Amino acid sequence: MHDRNLSRRTLLTATAVAAGAVATASPAAATSAAPGTRDRLKRLISRMSLEEKVGQLFVMRVYGHSATAPDQADVDANLKEIGVRTAAELVARYHVGGIIYFAWAHNTRDPHQIADLSNGIQRAGLAQPTPVPLLISTDQEHGIVARVGKPATLMPGAMALGAGGSRSAARTAAHIAGTELAAMGITQNYAPDADVNVNPANPVIGVRSFGADPAAVARMAAAQVTGYQAAGIAATAKHFPGHGDTTVDSHTGIPVITHTREEWERIDAPPFRAAIDAGIDSIMTAHIQFPALDPSNDPATLSRPILTGILREELGYDGVVVTDALNMQGVREKYGDHRVPVLALLAGVDQLLNPPDLAVAWHGVMGAVRSGELSVARIEESILRILLLKEKLGLFRDPFVTRRGVDLAVGTAPHLAAADRIAEGTTTLLTNPEGLLPLSRRSRPNLLVVGADPASPSGTTGPPTSVLANAFTELGFRASALSTGTAPSSAKIAEAVAAAQGKDVVVVGTYNVSATSSQRTLVDRLVATGVPVVALAIRNPYDIARLSGVKAALASYSWTDVELRAAARVVAGAAEPQGRLPVPVQRADDPSQVLFPIGHGLSYS
Repeated sequence: MHDRNLSRRTLLTATAVAAGAVATASPAAATSAAPGTRDRLKRLISRMSLEEKVGQLFVMRVYGHSATAPDQADVDANLKEIGVRTAAELVARYHVGGIIYFAWAHNTRDPHQIADLSNGIQRAGLAQPTPVPLLISTDQEHGIVARVGKPATLMPGAMALGAGGSRSAARTAAHIAGTELAAMGITQNYAPDADVNVNPANPVIGVRSFGADPAAVARMAAAQVTGYQAAGIAATAKHFPGHGDTTVDSHTGIPVITHTREEWERIDAPPFRAAIDAGIDSIMTAHIQFPALDPSNDPATLSRPILTGILREELGYDGVVVTDALNMQGVREKYGDHRVPVLALLAGVDQLLNPPDLAVAWHGVMGAVRSGELSVARIEESILRILLLKEKLGLFRDPFVTRRGVDLAVGTAPHLAAADRIAEGTTTLLTNPEGLLPLSRRSRPNLLVVGADPASPSGTTGPPTSVLANAFTELGFRASALSTGTAPSSAKIAEAVAAAQGKDVVVVGTYNVSATSSQRTLVDRLVATGVPVVALAIRNPYDIARLSGVKAALASYSWTDVELRAAARVVAGAAEPQGRLPVPVQRADDPSQVLFPIGHGLSYS
């Protein structure tokens, strides 16, 4: 441990020297980007080789729990995909300006390991010929997108917060989440989602959005920006210019947004304007075509009219612009992988996130600079923005974290209690025509919980049916769980019907019920038993439009533990239903008709 601290002091000294004493600037001075700070950072850039400059533009994935000693399987994966063995080798070879963490890449096993990995990456950054700390990022939106799991605090997701409607709660959730990420060395979070989800069929945004009301989404997004950044990390509003009205997932295809320019101004723009007004540190682009904003039909990520003309010039944003992941199909359909990063930089992007082949992308940019297609001045403009953000976050002063800091901040009792308290304000009671809810454990003590058990977003929660059953048991009921899946078979439905016999109530967790979903058959068969059925939509809140005969229906907006515990407390009457729909629920047989409008939500009192 003594050698590690000595190494840290040596590297910190190297950073201060290399940055021309940038590290002596205070956070307030860094935030204001005083001329002296800019000048010092420009001198740092002038000492970089072209290879180092190009590297600063990239944010890359890497496999492994350790920066220098990952498991052999992760070494093999790194060699196959990147041509390096470890995160430290990645930094040394490509001089990347950032690294993104994923659970599937084995970066986020536990808080202490994450902190150690972050420190190892920063040591690699400071060991370069021109020592520069890295921005370490992840997608920790909470709800259905979370890369860091328990024992870290998991908050309700965006649409749940939108249902709660409290800017204070949204700000608190972000501040707690940001505090915990910072303690683990993660300094840039790709959240909040600023998309306005006006399309119930949206396959990629949905409950990741705060809702369908542009003004409400703007308020909540701004609140989260404030919360994250007050905790000392960079927030990222995404996905500009707005991904809320699409039926195509940009991971697998290229969506086309058909909004007019006036509709964009009215629907999509307000949350991004609010985020900019709140001082957002970074904005992520969308791999979408938006003909009203750029008739060339280039993806927005590669569109100069959208990123420079609208975002930079019209909206006046001069912070960091980061692409959505460049390995997504939505940005790869029109141009080759060697051209995409070049076109993104020409469009106005600063950070190039997770290209499918780093060597191809890196050499593509190098070639474009050497040929004159990309000027050195253009990439230095982006590097300065990136370094200004690193300076603002204090990374030039000290990029390291400690295990003691992790213990004091991550998954603490006050944070966990706050998560439960915030979640209790989000569960929405949609129908309760006969007053079945709240359930009485005296008259209806025997419950069966069935339904979908989708995989845990973080790999550390669930399964939902068991979480709900356990929550009801803790509230004094006798509850058993039976997982029937998102597409229950005839045999599984028959098993659920048999299990319902003799129960007082059946609680069914539904998951994005479609017109042809066998989840509808499950609910119909359970209703036919005569046992009262309570439907809980554990993802999108639209399921009730395709269900009939249930005695009550609620929405939790996600299937993570904190939201399911809150829903159980509402069902049991231990908490009052306070959530209000942040999106309209349309009739299944006539989508032009609204079944439940924005703001709908029942209470017990």
